[in-house]
Amino acid sequence: MEVSERPRERFLKLGPNHLSNTELLAIMLRTGTRQYGALQLAQEILDQSGGLKALNEATPEELMKLDGVGQSKAVMILAGLEMGRRIMEAQSQKSEMLLSPEDGYQLLSPGMRHLTQEHFVVLFLDTKNYVIGKKTVFIGSLNKAIVHPREVFKEAIKRSSAAIVCAHNHPSGDPTPSAQDIQLTHRLEEVGELVGIKLVDHIIIGEGQFASLREMGYLG
Repeated sequence: MEVSERPRERFLKLGPNHLSNTELLAIMLRTGTRQYGALQLAQEILDQSGGLKALNEATPEELMKLDGVGQSKAVMILAGLEMGRRIMEAQSQKSEMLLSPEDGYQLLSPGMRHLTQEHFVVLFLDTKNYVIGKKTVFIGSLNKAIVHPREVFKEAIKRSSAAIVCAHNHPSGDPTPSAQDIQLTHRLEEVGELVGIKLVDHIIIGEGQFASLREMGYLG
């Protein structure tokens, strides 16, 4: 690809699928700097950040340390990446009936597997296991602050849920449940029995893999 080529024109002529990561990033950036054109700057950002995956996990502060990236361009890049994540998540939710832990993983993984903090998410189900809602009820480390069942079931009751599936990610990429994960699962199951809302599963999402606490025998 020659630097003189214009990615916006190629986008309109060929469609986004035919553009490289560099070209797509250049379109997001809109302009270059005194030192670099938009395409050159986009390539520099990808090279310096360590590639698309690393860029997707970067913070605004980390991006602003790269040559040619100020606050405005950092915000543009991260907003574009976040929009992409949300689109992937919305598309995955077209399959809204959960019949297995794999279904839950496929639904949630696009939006959770690259998060750098633990997010605890609850899927609310009707009597036929269709997803009727989703809510992130906690962000942080489960080792430091255990999710309170009150917050989980308050939302479930508000939505008239028949059952719930809980999930959280392990930023390390290893979905092996910790002692805290198992303890929390037992607490949620007990409270669910008291209020009449079944805990169907607790899924831990890693990098390209997951663990189902029901399949592992931690749920009755």
